[in-house]
Amino acid sequence: MYTIVKKQSLNPTVTKMVIHAPLIARKAQPGQFIILRVDADGERIPLTVADYDREAGTVTIIYQIVGATTMALDRLNEGECLHDFVGPLGKASELEGLKKVAVVGGGVGCAIAYPVAKKLHELGAEVHSVVGFRNKDLVILEDEFRAVSDKLCMMTDDGSYGEKGLVTNALENLITEGNEYDMVITIGPLIMMKFVCGVTKKYNIKTIVSMNPVMIDGTGMCGGCRLTVGGETKFACVDGPDFDGHLVDFDEAMSRGAMYRDFEAHAREASCNLLNKEVR
Repeated sequence: MYTIVKKQSLNPTVTKMVIHAPLIARKAQPGQFIILRVDADGERIPLTVADYDREAGTVTIIYQIVGATTMALDRLNEGECLHDFVGPLGKASELEGLKKVAVVGGGVGCAIAYPVAKKLHELGAEVHSVVGFRNKDLVILEDEFRAVSDKLCMMTDDGSYGEKGLVTNALENLITEGNEYDMVITIGPLIMMKFVCGVTKKYNIKTIVSMNPVMIDGTGMCGGCRLTVGGETKFACVDGPDFDGHLVDFDEAMSRGAMYRDFEAHAREASCNLLNKEVR
């Protein structure tokens, strides 16, 4: 059984869980993901591996409470079990041989960016991390990033913590200061990654993005996670989730993602209503 070893609230909408899953922990690498079900009747959702401990046999996931399934997941507590926890899936991030890298994370995407920064640090690369949040209350993993980064730029939209501005402002400042990066790796909202790629394209810096479209089976058979990359159809679950950001059709990805908003809102509302009835 996939027991919840630790549960921690990182901010009002983001939770960290450490799951006992020794077979997955043995093989997991930064960039890969798992697919879980809360219970036998639940939907399958993908979550990126945020960390792993091979000796303890645990895998860490970090999720934002945004829909019915993450609400159900968040109602579980330490000592309880998940019904399914499958992985690791997808291709691991290719980090070998890099000497100097900028890792750019936005919001809950920082949970995915952190293991990449950690692995780069372990490989001996110089790591400059740029992380951005809407405000101070939403900041996560600051200490973790600081521990694995040679330079950390903390950004908030409203200036309530760190520097005021966008991650693209900080990244461009680092580039114009003379930092020559082998690669920029960016993970976060699609619109953020699109504009990060716009900056790096000006300076001809290779840029990798982590794509997380709707995934169902995690094997490439359903086609739900298809993307257009360099004019070709790719499947995030088997071809990615990492892709060359300068080749990704972000506008198409954002349009496809918006197709499910009404359905997700309805499912979230139904879950809230059910929870309220249970409380009464």
